[in-house]
Amino acid sequence: MNRKQFIHKALTMCLLMTIIATYSMVAFAGTGSAVGELMVTGGNSAGDASFVTVNGEPAKSGRSVSSSSTITTPEGMTAIVNFGKLGKIEIGPNTTFALTAENNAIGGQLASGSITVLNAAKNVGVKTANGEVVQLNAGETASATPGSGVAKKQTAGASSGDWWIYALIFGGAAVGIIWAATTDNDSNIGGSSTTSSPIR
Repeated sequence: MNRKQFIHKALTMCLLMTIIATYSMVAFAGTGSAVGELMVTGGNSAGDASFVTVNGEPAKSGRSVSSSSTITTPEGMTAIVNFGKLGKIEIGPNTTFALTAENNAIGGQLASGSITVLNAAKNVGVKTANGEVVQLNAGETASATPGSGVAKKQTAGASSGDWWIYALIFGGAAVGIIWAATTDNDSNIGGSSTTSSPIR
């Protein structure tokens, strides 16, 4: 084997190994599970630092949370999990929530407590202990009564009795437009004085 053939085979082998390594990294990265960032707020009566548990381990703000994580919040603590474009959910105090974030959607199983969807690209499917699945939009809350697994869907924001505020705003705008359209547009700016041109 001459020197040129040896160099040619060595370069071919290096190129082959590079392609295999690159495609294996792409395959590992494409699992479809999302990673979110945890933010913990609140405190307890003992003045302890804010933390919740993720898969049984204490976790503070800034920790990464992946799919299939179980988040448990103690009394007085609230956890917000931010998945970027997928959405953001708030886990209330005294809550146990098994999180799933796959295929561009957030969901999970609510064993106790409550969760609120702050924003989401798609509906958030929440499964309770009795197998009921509740689809939540942004601003909606699902709560489970401990032991019963009954989910209650509540909508946060304006109540149905606030419709009159919007009616008042739109009614005032309509009256203003009608008044401006029907008013006589004759205006006499400057009174009745005579205007003369300086050019002769």
